[in-house]
Amino acid sequence: MHSVEGHSVFLGLGANIGERKQTLLKAIDLINQAVGPVESLSSFYETKPWGFVSSHPFVNACICCCTKLAPRQVLNATQKIEKQLGRTEKSVGSVYHDRVIDIDILLYDDIKLDEPDLKIPHPLMYDREFVMEPLCEIMEK
Repeated sequence: MHSVEGHSVFLGLGANIGERKQTLLKAIDLINQAVGPVESLSSFYETKPWGFVSSHPFVNACICCCTKLAPRQVLNATQKIEKQLGRTEKSVGSVYHDRVIDIDILLYDDIKLDEPDLKIPHPLMYDREFVMEPLCEIMEK
């Protein structure tokens, strides 16, 4: 998966309000432009909300991009895309809620980062089947 031209970054995407699949497709298009070429895309998975109660199921997917951006630049780009697509607030203190779009950095090459607002690998990804299933799907490609 690793390209000589850049870094491999795996992103988890989720949406549970609005036109969920359309929002994910728009996010993927914007990521392709702002972060780097999308090299692989998982299937879309419909899943129950995790960590909070909602009647709105999520659509989740994972992608792998080739990027020249540093991890912090990827975070800034994905947060900007979330805002562009209508996300107004991030979860605070592990209080989750319905969201138009969520983009998480799961892996970036094989680096480990532990900063207050940026942890790679994503610390909760192993607990989340809705992340691991699509992630494993594209890592096997």
